[in-house]
Amino acid sequence: MSGFSQLSSLGAEPIRLDRQDPYLRLLWINVFVRDLERSLQFYRDQLGFRVALDYSYDSVGRVLAVAPPDGRAVLALVTPKRNSAEAKLIGRCRHGVFVTEDVVAKFEEWRMRGVHFHHPPQTTLWGGIFTSFDDLDGNSFALVSRDNFVREIEAERRAAAEQQEAERMRAQELEIAKQVQARLFPQTLPPLKTLDYAGICAQAREVGGDYYDFLHLGADRLGMVIGDTSGKGIGAALLMANLQANLRSQSATALHQPQRFLQSVNRLFFENTTDSAYATLFFGEYDDASGRLRYVNCGHYPPILLRAGGELERLDSTSTVLGLFPEWDCALKQRLLAAGDILALYTDGVSESFNDQGEEFGEERLIELLLRNRELSSQAILQAVVDEVRRFSPRQQHDDITLIVAKCVGELPASVLRLPAKSRSKPKSKSSRG
Repeated sequence: MSGFSQLSSLGAEPIRLDRQDPYLRLLWINVFVRDLERSLQFYRDQLGFRVALDYSYDSVGRVLAVAPPDGRAVLALVTPKRNSAEAKLIGRCRHGVFVTEDVVAKFEEWRMRGVHFHHPPQTTLWGGIFTSFDDLDGNSFALVSRDNFVREIEAERRAAAEQQEAERMRAQELEIAKQVQARLFPQTLPPLKTLDYAGICAQAREVGGDYYDFLHLGADRLGMVIGDTSGKGIGAALLMANLQANLRSQSATALHQPQRFLQSVNRLFFENTTDSAYATLFFGEYDDASGRLRYVNCGHYPPILLRAGGELERLDSTSTVLGLFPEWDCALKQRLLAAGDILALYTDGVSESFNDQGEEFGEERLIELLLRNRELSSQAILQAVVDEVRRFSPRQQHDDITLIVAKCVGELPASVLRLPAKSRSKPKSKSSRG
């Protein structure tokens, strides 16, 4: 870290956000000394200061600065060249003042460490207590305290304690929210004979807006859902909970009327969210007996269908996103799955994770991972993908990593009747609702 960036990280008053006044603070004051290492030992070991800066510049050599524990003042210890004008200033500092809430306690602490005081603490005419001391070179400093400063310190302590408690409560509430949201993800997997499937959501924050689900639709039918709500954090989590509730409550119609099911979900999501709220969603209904997958892709990333023979298919969008329009329709498409086929549904937290060079993980890496691990179980494939994404992007996770892998494992019929796609009506904007 460079010298000035070190100093800028010191504790200080917060920068005003309103920009009414230009930011201003004292950076440092030079204190001229004979021996840097010897003076460093005094300020660090006897006064308890910390090193704020220790950096060598080509033009001036070593620059050493120390600061008291609160970091709001910095003393630059300077060893001038012999016979220079600055050399005459060694030991001439006479007006440095340090303030403390308890002069007597600090006096006793420093005196026991060998600091030379001019006199014991004394009361003053202005209602304070003070004493003074010298450093090893004779630079003199005052140590003072007064009632109003003590009151200010106590007020700062109370404010800090209140902030700490507020942060503790916020962390506790977020942890509760995390546990609640974790229960919204599927807790059991409806058993199927021909499909090995699993899902995962590795959240970037305590809570997030990614969603996946497995809906038991009866008659050996499984609903697979993956989605991503707009926004981040708590706001996105609330949208996710809203969407999950809508899907679960309306799922009775999903088997026989999937389009009507999603229209109802869209209507509820539209009516119960703000104008800018929306969600991308993929819904697939899998028939365990025939291997038929009927699906609707509502503006979500196209799932990857990797065939047993190596062919690659993408299940592209069949409608726009949910929640932006009151009048909404979708096209229903289908695929037939055969033994060895792998279906991968994912969110942008997988494909758009990036490394230190700014490169995205991308779809190609995901496809290569599926090919490399296709002999594994769906759960093992999931874990392999998550591990690889985290190796690729080892620093802070910026988005939820959500993934469903479904692997066809049974013998299925060679064909299935293709369903006609329903025409879509032109949607009305969410801002036009009355």
